[in-house]
Amino acid sequence: MHNFNGIIEQAEAVFEARTKARDQALVQARQLTRLSAHTIRAIHRSEVDQAHTLLDEARAIVEALKTDLAGFPDLYFAGYTQDAIKEYAEASTTCALIENEPLPLPETMGIEIATYINGLAEAIGELRRRCLDILRQGYSEEAERLLGEMDEIYNFLVTMDYPDAVTNGLRRQTDLARGIIERTRADLTISLREQHLQEALQEFADRYPGMKAE
Repeated sequence: MHNFNGIIEQAEAVFEARTKARDQALVQARQLTRLSAHTIRAIHRSEVDQAHTLLDEARAIVEALKTDLAGFPDLYFAGYTQDAIKEYAEASTTCALIENEPLPLPETMGIEIATYINGLAEAIGELRRRCLDILRQGYSEEAERLLGEMDEIYNFLVTMDYPDAVTNGLRRQTDLARGIIERTRADLTISLREQHLQEALQEFADRYPGMKAE
C-alpha cells in the first residue's frame, strides 16, 4: 500500500493557502469595484477632491492585490480580479479626461496594459454621460472637447488589431465605442443647430423689436 499521508498534507496546505488568497481577493475585488463606481459618481458631481480621495483608496487595493497574489499569478489574472482593476482604470482615466489632465499611464498605475486599455475604452461611455449633462444646459465647447477626446481614444482603439485572447475582448469594446461616439456627435450637432437658431431669432428680435419672427 502506498502512503498518501505526505501527499495529503501537502495538498491540504497548498489548497488552504489558495482558498484563503482567493477569498481575500474576491473581497478586495468587490471593494475596488465599489470605490471605482463611487469615484466616477463623484467626478460627475464635480466633487473633485472626493474623487481623488477614492482613487487613492482604490490604488491601495490594487497594490494589495499585486502583493497578496504574488504567489498566485493565476488568481491575479483571473477574470474577477482583472475586471475589478479594469474598473479602476476606467475611473482613473475618466477623471483625467473630464479634468483635462494628462492620462495616467498603465506602468505608473501598476496594471496590465490590456486591462488598462479596456478601462480606457469604457471611459468613453462616461464621457458621453458628461456630454449629455453639459448639453442639458445648451451647446458648449467643453462638450466638443470631450467628443474630441472620445474620437482620439477610438482612433487609438482601432489600431489594436490583435486577437481577443491577447486584448481581453477589446474588439467588442471598440465596436461599442463607435456607436456611443456616433450618438454623441449627433446630440452635439442638434444642440449646436438649436443654439444657432436661438441666436438668429434673438438677432431678429433685437433688429426688429416690433415684429415677431415667423
